[in-house]
Amino acid sequence: MSTRPGTLPGTTVRSMPVTFACGAAVGVLGGMIGLGGAEFRLPLLISVFGFAALSAVILNKAMSLIVVLTALPARLAAVSFSDLAPHWTVVVNLLAGSLLGAWAGASWAVRMRTSTLYKVLAVLMVAMAAALVYTHTADLGGLGLSGPLLAIAGVVAGFGIGVVAAIMGVAGGELLIPTIVLLYGVDIKIAGSLSLVVSLPTMLVAFARYSRDGSFTVLRANLRFTLVLAAGSVAGALLGGLLLGAIPNVVLIPALAVILLVSAVKTARHAAPTKATA
Repeated sequence: MSTRPGTLPGTTVRSMPVTFACGAAVGVLGGMIGLGGAEFRLPLLISVFGFAALSAVILNKAMSLIVVLTALPARLAAVSFSDLAPHWTVVVNLLAGSLLGAWAGASWAVRMRTSTLYKVLAVLMVAMAAALVYTHTADLGGLGLSGPLLAIAGVVAGFGIGVVAAIMGVAGGELLIPTIVLLYGVDIKIAGSLSLVVSLPTMLVAFARYSRDGSFTVLRANLRFTLVLAAGSVAGALLGGLLLGAIPNVVLIPALAVILLVSAVKTARHAAPTKATA
């Protein structure tokens, strides 16, 4: 085991079997609630594998992209293009904001002090925990918006989601799905597929912005690690999908929310050098 670029001093990257197992565990957690698990992978990259904040975000983004590319064809097998086509305006409306948000979020992330980014990530983990509980316990219904007001709300919501997705390195499904249901009154199953269609270009824009600052050094230096953890995440997500409903939501959702809250506390307290680099 050896220290790799992007990790904090004194930390090590684990063996590949351990890496795969960790990825699988994250995938199972995400798969059991119908998500990719990136919100759980981020604190793992920081706390277990010792990556600095920005490096962890970029690695998480790369893995999220792999998971989304894997999930999209499988999702389209269950929800066809003909089911999604009538909702193309939803995708366009959200992308009008999320693409700008992804660029802005990535720009802010690369300019933040490392200590500030840790705190921002901690706050966003708490927000993700709240979104997780709300999405799976509340009775989601449309807000009844229409016309220009709906279009403006979609752009604003998309921008915010794009910012969060870029800063955390996640696909954003945790926020996109309830947003699509609430704003547009779309069935939650279709909303899940629409969220992937919005997520893919949004993540690519964030990647393009990160690449401008040489931030991909950590990705190139840890390519094998990234691919193995991503493979574990995909395998775990598939297994988690099969286990969907095995644990009642009344037990599973609070437990996952607690994991995110504990991770937020650890991230906020994470000791990082003032001038740590990604």
